[in-house]
Amino acid sequence: MGILNSLLKAVTWWNGATLNTMIWSNRHGTRVGEDEQGNTFYQSKDGKRRWVIYNGEIEASRISPDWHGWLHHTFDAPPTDRPLPHKSWEKPHIENLTGTALAYAPKGSIRREEPAPRQDYEAWSPE
Repeated sequence: MGILNSLLKAVTWWNGATLNTMIWSNRHGTRVGEDEQGNTFYQSKDGKRRWVIYNGEIEASRISPDWHGWLHHTFDAPPTDRPLPHKSWEKPHIENLTGTALAYAPKGSIRREEPAPRQDYEAWSPE
């Protein structure tokens, strides 16, 4: 299975970084840190460019607000050097679940396991 994963990484961009991207990142960038999901963050040697190499599926909502701010030059120091203060009421970061089985389904939605019976609608049936 390891050989297959290596081959997929070498030729597909949706399974993480390609081999060329990894080589380029190691030659022209400096590894800055890693988040709790295993995504790796890099910065160019002159400090002007910043990028991420995803661990698994490439989905932008998998980046936490701390790292997002660093990637977009909102913060100069990465969260590994200067973590953002968090409030006690803040929830942990989760990725966007739209389109998955775990997506939010409000009451009455046909996607719910046990849809609530509707009192305001009576289905039409032909006579």
